[in-house]
Amino acid sequence: MSTPPAAERPAGTPVSDSDANHARRWWILAVLGIAQLMVILDNTIVNIALPTAQHALHFSNADRQWVVTGYSLAFGSLLLLGGRIGDIVGRKRALLIGLIGFAGASALGGASVNFPMLVSARSIQGAFGALLAPSVLALLTTTFTDQAERGKAFAIYGGIAGAGGAIGLLLGGILTSYVSWRWTLFVNLVFAAVAATGALLWLKNDRAADRDPLDIPGLVLATGGLFSLVFGLSHAETTAWKNPFTIGFLVLGVVLLAVFAYVQTRRTYPLLPPRIVQDRTRGGSLLAMLFASIGIFGVFLFLTYYMQDTLGFSPVKTGVAFLPLVFGLAGMAQVSNRILLPKVGPKVIVPIGLLANAVAMYFLHLVGLHSSYFTHVFPYLFLLGLGFGLSLAPSFSTGTLGLRPHDAGVGSAALNTSQQVGGSIGTALLNTLAAGAASAYLVGKVATPATLATAALRSYTTAFMWSSLIFVAGAVISGLVLRRGNLATLAGTPAVVEDPIPIPA
Repeated sequence: MSTPPAAERPAGTPVSDSDANHARRWWILAVLGIAQLMVILDNTIVNIALPTAQHALHFSNADRQWVVTGYSLAFGSLLLLGGRIGDIVGRKRALLIGLIGFAGASALGGASVNFPMLVSARSIQGAFGALLAPSVLALLTTTFTDQAERGKAFAIYGGIAGAGGAIGLLLGGILTSYVSWRWTLFVNLVFAAVAATGALLWLKNDRAADRDPLDIPGLVLATGGLFSLVFGLSHAETTAWKNPFTIGFLVLGVVLLAVFAYVQTRRTYPLLPPRIVQDRTRGGSLLAMLFASIGIFGVFLFLTYYMQDTLGFSPVKTGVAFLPLVFGLAGMAQVSNRILLPKVGPKVIVPIGLLANAVAMYFLHLVGLHSSYFTHVFPYLFLLGLGFGLSLAPSFSTGTLGLRPHDAGVGSAALNTSQQVGGSIGTALLNTLAAGAASAYLVGKVATPATLATAALRSYTTAFMWSSLIFVAGAVISGLVLRRGNLATLAGTPAVVEDPIPIPA
């Protein structure tokens, strides 16, 4: 039952933390949106600046990858711990600590005078991002409890989360071209300052939602497993899948995560309670998020290469060229979360959205060396936006649907982990497939400029085709796992019996 508004409560009734947050809920949504945008766009904004930063700080191509990998390793491996910390110390405190730490690391990175300083700053960014991201989603989950308002709020949040990568490309291109590569990091201080000010003004100091003992064995297994998995995937991207270190870390990551899953069923106070992922609605949303994140990197990474290297677009023009995806996603996120999801539920719209992405990527794989942007790229970018609006945006809402306040932090962290691991898998897998396609094309051919350009095009289109197949697989699997029913039905009928862990007052 929803809590009555302040005007309807009897006189003298104390105002709870959730009531105070609810009264300021739309201002809080703005704060959370800014914080989420800062974290998401940081995945792509720095990529645009990397060649310039490499030239300024004089580091090698092999070292360049660690600017991205250092962030991914810290962020991906510490997400579950970050969600648990938010449950323990309170989400407002976790949000503020994350914002301040992320801003400090960004300032350090922007002021870097050498490569070790830049990589250290990016790793610290990832660590504080792992605390920040689950707190944002947990606060959104606990602030918006009314189904109608929840749909609107998650539509906005999902639009920001999905479009953040494209916005990062545009902002990164503008800052790198007209100011300095350092401002791709310094700009986070502006985002963090605005979000922290809003959090201090409008967020109520919340009490800890969870005072259970910290699951140390689960923490070690989860952190070690996620670190090994992300590191193995990053190593495969820069070396090969057959490399002994790649195989070793991937196997170690899978084993540690398998042991973690088993241990969680035996712990009294598990780090990730099985009830969170065993619910078919939440579990299916995690899988949809995983596959969508694998495929979306085929869009941002290789389509960026295609537009810049093949079509000759500047970084700024490339960022502008991604705007159809942003507009399509933002508009469809509102329709899917506010209209379609409450009526038909995720089992219908999420697979349709992933299939729309598959169709768009299939047609993108038909581009050529002299294709027109407006006829061969623009319409399919817009279709991708619509597809992500139908699949990615609702997954944020249904991935946290029915979570108790006791579980909101770690449940949000699980969704973020699925997104981050999917991105790492997509980057490593698609890079490997693309490189293999280019090498296969060049066998027996003279390396003329025309041949090299065709080989590069072959690598991009191969990545697009595999992205299309990944989206098809995601549509089939999520369609089988997700439960039938509208949002109200799914929220009111949990698929798994909740375990009898008392919730602290």
